[in-house]
Amino acid sequence: MSGSTGEDPDCHTGVASPVIETMIVPRGRDIGGFEVQRILPSVRRRMVGPFIFFDRMGPATFAAGRGLDVRPHPHIGLATVTYLFAGEIVHRDSVGSRQTITAGAVNWMTAGRGIVHSERTDPTLRHTGGRLFGIQAWVALPQAAEEMAPAFSHHAVESLPRLAGEGWHGRLIAGRFDGMTAPTPVLSPTLYADIMLAAGARLAVSPEHEERAVYVVEGAVSLDGHSLDPGVLYVLVPGQAVTLAAGGESHLMLIGGAPMDGPRYIWWNFVSSSRERLEQAKADWKAQRFAAVPGEHEFIPLPDDT
Repeated sequence: MSGSTGEDPDCHTGVASPVIETMIVPRGRDIGGFEVQRILPSVRRRMVGPFIFFDRMGPATFAAGRGLDVRPHPHIGLATVTYLFAGEIVHRDSVGSRQTITAGAVNWMTAGRGIVHSERTDPTLRHTGGRLFGIQAWVALPQAAEEMAPAFSHHAVESLPRLAGEGWHGRLIAGRFDGMTAPTPVLSPTLYADIMLAAGARLAVSPEHEERAVYVVEGAVSLDGHSLDPGVLYVLVPGQAVTLAAGGESHLMLIGGAPMDGPRYIWWNFVSSSRERLEQAKADWKAQRFAAVPGEHEFIPLPDDT
């Protein structure tokens, strides 16, 4: 999806816990008639592992005749990761992909040196109306891969490793967790998991990944005795094993991985280790030098550089 040109000061708040480094409260963003809750990047914490962007989409219910319409827009230097809890989105891109994603599957689009895509509600679903709920994240690419050829891959629900323990289960979306490895094409050490916990369940999170964060989608979850608020991202202190406990049926996400190989700059939908590369991407989109999405004629103009 499309980002924004700036970062408003968010509700970044410290918390008195020996295992929580910081907490990040989201802020609302409109992405063309649909509001998301944006968590990363924040003013005080730009990334967690390779994750440089994290949006909660919904839950929202579209009336008949309405739906998601994110017009073609460009990306460089990142991979977009779309994961739904409910609903579906039709993805189209400039390498020729057309893929409908449904709940539990993953669309992984590697922008590399440049890609353009759109995300819309299928006309049939638009006719009847429907629900949409999920997460879109961006992961930054290592410097050696920032200018790789753009690519797209879809991973069906059944292809993702199933995670399970006493009172909890889930899916591994990307990277490694609990001895499992996902098939998604990560290019640096990554953690991305979707976990459901029954009341009273406990989930141990090892310090395998240097940077980790917990996002409670819904429910009552505590971390080593500290209550976690739904909708807030909790960044964990590195190097410490922690235990999550569910006071009731709960749903959470784990994200993280290794720190990136140097700082990343972000402007609108562009991510790079070079400010000059961002300027080139701006000029290329303004001049319409990016490849087009087949069958699409609309596009999102370059925002004002303010």
